[in-house]
Amino acid sequence: MKKIIHKAESRGYYDYGWLKTNHTFSFSRYYDPERINFGMLRVLNDDIVAPGQGFGTHPHNDMEIVSIPLSGAMAHKDSTGNEEVIYPNDVQVMSAGTGILHSEYNHSKEVESNFLQLWIIPNKKGHQPRYEQKSFDPTRRKNNFTTLVSPDKSDGNLWLNQDAFLSMADIEKGVSINYRINSKGNGVYVLVIEGKINLSEENLEKRDGIGIWEIDEISFIANENSQVLLIEVPMS
Repeated sequence: MKKIIHKAESRGYYDYGWLKTNHTFSFSRYYDPERINFGMLRVLNDDIVAPGQGFGTHPHNDMEIVSIPLSGAMAHKDSTGNEEVIYPNDVQVMSAGTGILHSEYNHSKEVESNFLQLWIIPNKKGHQPRYEQKSFDPTRRKNNFTTLVSPDKSDGNLWLNQDAFLSMADIEKGVSINYRINSKGNGVYVLVIEGKINLSEENLEKRDGIGIWEIDEISFIANENSQVLLIEVPMS
């Protein structure tokens, strides 16, 4: 087993007034040659957007982009004709593929919005741009890892053009649960969204992250009520 730990306070942080953002990996003005990516996970941003503010229309290509609202709501509009709003317990997937333009704004004029945005490198270049979103029942996450996104293209699933799996769990204090790696050679990046957990003999707190690879299964114990996001990706 190999692992790397990123404490919450070690992330790249910028306050632009309308946007307060933390970057786990090098992004925009934040650059650390030791923190470019974790396998095929290229970006993990934790953004707080002021009321009515957001990211104007901008391009992406050849990237799988996942947005997970934690509080508030974000309005999305893109060049393929999609215009949607995502709320907590929703997950949004956008395959930029050969090229897409989109914008993201805080849907509220009164309260901040906090969301996570992930960029995952696709399995090849030139995919058709696409957009999907889905709502998930939060009760299913209680002491259980609920799969949010996977490579499975069956009807009703959120899927990526990569052998990647995103899962989330709400773990009660004192409860232990396990996560088994889906694909040989994949690693898992764990973000503690809320709470305190112990895994791989490491104590982690709110917004701490840990990458683990060359392992088949991971055991979690919650030291207090906690919420965790797992990002399983190929390491090469």
